[in-house]
Amino acid sequence: MKKSKRHYAMTARAAKAEATKARIRASAMQLYCERPIEDFTLNDIAERAGTTVQTALRAYGTKDKLVYAALEELAASGVPLKPTPPGDVAAGVKAIYDLYESMGDLIIQRLNDELRRPALKSTLDQGRENHRDAVRTMFAPQLARESGGTRAQLFNILMVATDIYVWKLLRRDRKLSRPAAEAIVCRMINSVTHAEKDHGTDSMAELVGRRESAP
Repeated sequence: MKKSKRHYAMTARAAKAEATKARIRASAMQLYCERPIEDFTLNDIAERAGTTVQTALRAYGTKDKLVYAALEELAASGVPLKPTPPGDVAAGVKAIYDLYESMGDLIIQRLNDELRRPALKSTLDQGRENHRDAVRTMFAPQLARESGGTRAQLFNILMVATDIYVWKLLRRDRKLSRPAAEAIVCRMINSVTHAEKDHGTDSMAELVGRRESAP
């Protein structure tokens, strides 16, 4: 009986400790979303989490390690892109903007911190690779119609058109509505893919590809 009670007490303590660590990570993430990492302290994190600085230090060692742990947790449970019909430009852009609308400001902040905090690079590189994979999948039919340098050029154009900094320019800097921003990106993509071919002319990607390959 005593052994069972001891086991229960240890399990309860472990669960309580894990819950405290979760609150600490959540508080660090909230503060990171609100301001640059230099502008808040471990004391701010601990106060928001309802614990002590000593507890945060025992769990994570430093403020930077704590913030990185919180970011890695967020990346692991991040918002996945909604599957869309391959080649459907409007659906693809909407899926990408679903992600940007929920996490775009945080991603931009992490990108701004990358040079000063190299530990962020691995998760940001994974995000870049995820974006490349998404573009290849979403616009596979458009890419399949091209080959060689023209295909590579089109892929780069699609990467730029759907990049998070374009979202920032349209939604944050220009303060356009989301439908207006998505419409612009869709028009950019359609202007360099099959839309021009439907009217009997070469696509912009082909013209640019020819110029780059010309002697």
